[in-house]
Amino acid sequence: MIDVLRSEWTKIRSVRSTVWTLAVTGALMLGFSALINLTAEDMPNGPSVISASLTGVLFASLAMATLGVLVISGEYRTGSIRTSLMAVPRRVTLLTGKIVAFTAVSLAVCTAAAAGAIGVGVVIIQPSSLAAGEIIRATLGAGLYLTACGLFGLGLGSLIRHTPGAIVSAIALIMVLPALTNQLPGSWGRTVSEFFTTNAGLLLVSGQSSTTLGPWSGFAVYLVWVAVAVVAGALLMNHRDA
Repeated sequence: MIDVLRSEWTKIRSVRSTVWTLAVTGALMLGFSALINLTAEDMPNGPSVISASLTGVLFASLAMATLGVLVISGEYRTGSIRTSLMAVPRRVTLLTGKIVAFTAVSLAVCTAAAAGAIGVGVVIIQPSSLAAGEIIRATLGAGLYLTACGLFGLGLGSLIRHTPGAIVSAIALIMVLPALTNQLPGSWGRTVSEFFTTNAGLLLVSGQSSTTLGPWSGFAVYLVWVAVAVVAGALLMNHRDA
């Protein structure tokens, strides 16, 4: 397994799309933090420093989901997946190596980007008081959420194998459909919306609770969605031709 992880780490860091996507993620986090905090600076009842600083999470999640898709679908597109499967015949082991390597890289970069975004907000707003525990929770929450979005994309990439189709599916499930579920009528509509993908996952970033879910339970619900995509992709990967 160590050799598989080393191989997947080499693949991730040697592909230019990885560097560019991670750079875009960081730029979105820092750029939106500066923009929103500069705007909120003159608003007496504006958003809190942390929530304003993490506005970029909404857009960075799409960048990370795209990177997750490319980690697996890129090999299908170029045909290099055949070489990978010759080196690692056990497909689940290969996919596990990709998941572990991607999670390590994503968590490190996204947590650092979240910390930087909050730092930018603190420098601009200079709040009189800000609890260290809240900063740590928000930073870790944003890093975990963005990593989960990337794994969601990886699962969809292994499930669909077609890069544009997987990216469109990720955008729909992460940004488009969650907003549409907010328009569903009645109590059943509120329940569907509350438990639907990123509507639940973003509770960890905001630190708020919904009617039923708290920040961590909401993130757990989102992880179930991610796990379904990854497991479904693993099952199909194990039974389909390369």
